Amino acid sequence: MPVLVASDLDRTLIYSAAALALTMPDARAPRLLCVEVHESRPLSYMTETAAQLLTDLGDAAVFVPTTTRTRKQYQRINLPGPEPTYAICANGGHLLVDGVSDPDWHARVTARLADECAPLAEVQEHLLRAADPVWVRKHRVADDLFAYLVVERELLDEDWVKELAVWGENRGWTVSLQGRKIYAVPKPLTKSAAMREVARRTGADLTLAAGDSLLDADLLLAADRGWRPGHGELADTGFTAPSLKALPDRGVLAGERILREFLGAVAGA
Repeated sequence: MPVLVASDLDRTLIYSAAALALTMPDARAPRLLCVEVHESRPLSYMTETAAQLLTDLGDAAVFVPTTTRTRKQYQRINLPGPEPTYAICANGGHLLVDGVSDPDWHARVTARLADECAPLAEVQEHLLRAADPVWVRKHRVADDLFAYLVVERELLDEDWVKELAVWGENRGWTVSLQGRKIYAVPKPLTKSAAMREVARRTGADLTLAAGDSLLDADLLLAADRGWRPGHGELADTGFTAPSLKALPDRGVLAGERILREFLGAVAGA
């Protein structure tokens, strides 16, 4: 039976220059491979060693990139290794099959959102009204499913984020602060639901997952085994579970460690 590996991407397997955490002496820094270019500029990286590990993983398991990114944002990433048959985008709102969104899956998700939580328009209106222009740089909507703000972290009032989380909780929405972005995501919009669907389609009897943020918590809890790096929201809050391994590694080297853990688990399956 195949093993399914559903992994978050940003700050889990791939890293922006600001998130690399190259704390070692320059001469000992790992060689990096650029895996994303945006507007003609390099944007995301992994180590060359991690690139080989991901290639090996793609040959040994059903690797499913699992991201909160929109389809457009995901498709500018050029990961090494075999092209994944499945990818989960927009936090589970889109299930890509050979690069194309599965319309039946998307229809099921949007019907559930309409039934179970406040509409996106209400959340958009609240963010426009309540967020301070002093620290907001951009208001964005992702694939007509959820909203996020791009902010200046040094100016952000983090108590405001906590208040937004309470406001959202009462309307069926989750709030997550990741780097320079504040996400507002409907609670039924989950990576775990999409992962279960891929497991059903592939017949996988073992699921592995990794992630660093609050939006990855449901994915890690749903998988048979999970890993989180030593950075990110989950590390900051001490998130743990019986099936979860908290790694000490931080930055781009954590991505390399996570891939080694995946390969070890696949070999032992």
